[in-house]
Amino acid sequence: MPGKGKRGKGRGKRGKKQKKQEVDILSPAAMLNLYYIAHHAADCLHMRGFRWPGDPKAKKGKNKT
Repeated sequence: MPGKGKRGKGRGKRGKKQKKQEVDILSPAAMLNLYYIAHHAADCLHMRGFRWPGDPKAKKGKNKT
């Protein structure tokens, strides 16, 4: 059949990247969430992105073991 040749890979339209909205980590909703997931002050700081010197970078997502 004449219409079954190779087709080039077309690129779809790419939208503009949305600007990330700044989030207040000290808002009441954020603090309530942190209250349930953090166990102590060092854990709280670790979850907020303040890592200890020499701390290996954590992988995102759940570990499957």
